[in-house]
Amino acid sequence: MTVPEDPRFRREMATAYRSGWHFIDLVTAVPHRGDSLMVTLFGEPVVINRGEDEEIRAYRCLRRPRGAPQPVRCAIRYGMIFVNLDQRDHQLVEPQATSATPRSA
Repeated sequence: MTVPEDPRFRREMATAYRSGWHFIDLVTAVPHRGDSLMVTLFGEPVVINRGEDEEIRAYRCLRRPRGAPQPVRCAIRYGMIFVNLDQRDHQLVEPQATSATPRSA
């Protein structure tokens, strides 16, 4: 695979590897509506699916019987599919109120 010389691309790739984002495959691996791809990432099965609305989504498959697939953060960059399995990244966090005091005060 050739890597573009675009500095923005290199910055995004560095951020992706540092922040827990993992490369899965190219977008062309799921070309049509309803197509899916199953991969194992760190021992966890992950399904990549192209929905009827042409959006690509990722789901973590639970090993328990009757467990519903859990959505996983998925990003498409430069025609590549990345997922983030970090649980902290998937929790809803209430925004914390921060007070700002000007330095001149």
